[in-house]
Amino acid sequence: MANNDRRWMRLALSLGARGLGQVAPNPAVGCVIVKGGRILGRGWTQPSGRPHAEAVALAQAGDAHGATAYVTLEPCAHQGKTPPCANALINAGITRVVCPLADPDTRVSGKGFDRLRAAGIAVDVGLMAPEARAANAGFLLTQEHNRPFITLKLAASLDGRIATASGESRWITGPESRRYVHYLRATHDAVMIGRGTAEADDPMLDIRDLGLAHTNPVRIILDSHLTLSPTSRLAKSAAGIPLWICHSPGAKDIYNWANSDAMLIESPSSKVGLNLPALGQTLSTKGLTRVLVEGGGQLAASLIEANLVDRVEVFHAGLLLGATSTPALADLPYKTLTRFPRFSLLETRTLGNDSLSIWE
Repeated sequence: MANNDRRWMRLALSLGARGLGQVAPNPAVGCVIVKGGRILGRGWTQPSGRPHAEAVALAQAGDAHGATAYVTLEPCAHQGKTPPCANALINAGITRVVCPLADPDTRVSGKGFDRLRAAGIAVDVGLMAPEARAANAGFLLTQEHNRPFITLKLAASLDGRIATASGESRWITGPESRRYVHYLRATHDAVMIGRGTAEADDPMLDIRDLGLAHTNPVRIILDSHLTLSPTSRLAKSAAGIPLWICHSPGAKDIYNWANSDAMLIESPSSKVGLNLPALGQTLSTKGLTRVLVEGGGQLAASLIEANLVDRVEVFHAGLLLGATSTPALADLPYKTLTRFPRFSLLETRTLGNDSLSIWE
């Protein structure tokens, strides 16, 4: 039984991952309905957060009496824009629910399990909990710490440089790495850069080559004084792809954006720019659970210093650029080795002629 439970939960987790980047502020949940060793139905949270995974799986299953439901997060017990999933499981005749985690949302938090048990359903909690927490780390962080999960992407030479001394940076990594970056964008709710990168590269920050242009993330620019040009590609495409520009109170050039489709977000400032912890809370309040940071070096260093980086994905290309080239990170304020942050290696991959290492 235990091995079969793990098998079905692994499938539920893989299904839930299909919702990453598309369901915020909801969690990306997967559900598998099984009876007699046969899958009756499977589902995952749909774009914009509904219908929920359980409803999709039950609709596919048809007659689910006597079946077991494997769900990657506690079924909801409150009436929102959709009926409670706990009620749907009860009404469908499910006799057992296997779930890794309780939902920390105060509207749910144990109430879903209680309702299922009160209806006579056997509830097993805890299977593959670490994997489930990792799968929904963004949602859990917003509920428990009021900030989104932040992934820092670095693309550098073997010696950790992101541009030549003259500023040339396209392209350090190869096409396989760049394609993978579009996948990262697709699995995050937003992609963030600083004003310097926006001005230097004039990027679009959209998803290309994957057939997922309809799922473009929110694009976030940190621009304390609102000096980014309203004629940039980012600004001119704001009607079709959301653009949020985060600025300090009293930014002098706010009038330049009066006729723009960009959303201007005022955020508290610090001595060196925006107050990043406060900004994280603002982004969480606006419904973001996963943010991908793509540049530049000062923003990356500031996020690390603020202890806001949860994952680092580092692409290394097989070239050396030397000491006069631009480093991937700006200065960090620490003096002794023990003070510098350390990450644990999760995975390594080969992407064409590049290497990718993933750290948490």
